[in-house]
Amino acid sequence: MPSGVPAPDPPVVVRDATPADGAACAAVYAPYVHDTAVSFEDLPPTPDEMAGRIAAALASHAWLVAVLPPGTPDAGRVVGYAYAVPFAARPAYRWACETSVYLEPGRRRTGAGRALYSALLERLASLGYRQAVAGYAEPNPASAALHAALGFEPVGTFRDIGFKHGAWRDVTRVQRALGAGGTTPPE
Repeated sequence: MPSGVPAPDPPVVVRDATPADGAACAAVYAPYVHDTAVSFEDLPPTPDEMAGRIAAALASHAWLVAVLPPGTPDAGRVVGYAYAVPFAARPAYRWACETSVYLEPGRRRTGAGRALYSALLERLASLGYRQAVAGYAEPNPASAALHAALGFEPVGTFRDIGFKHGAWRDVTRVQRALGAGGTTPPE
């Protein structure tokens, strides 16, 4: 940025979620359930169900929300979220987590997804997690590009693994190291 030119305002403010954000997160997520094959759920969670998911994620991992910044119309309104949950139940997997990010329709390519996911990955590394894993239904070039930009690498594709909206869907899995990754034993 040239000297004397102010940096652009951030597209969103990222903060920790609370269960009180359940209704807002449910509203962001519902179009993915109803209108796309991005989510493999048949029915969107209720606000109370989403509040329970937030509480569970906060107990051991993280759930962050993106809100519109002060000075903008609807300042403070939740426009996206990112979270992590355990990757798998067996004890050896306790340093790995599964991540996900959702933005309200029309908010792609605004920097909000990158802001959310970057903050989430930093938080997970600070909590001692060593690997982040994510998955996305194909085709999803926007999700593929975001994950690649944040250092995730493809580790495999499950073929015809889910059936939604009248078609079999593939799911690509991606992974990236957090902190020291697998270079040293866990503490």
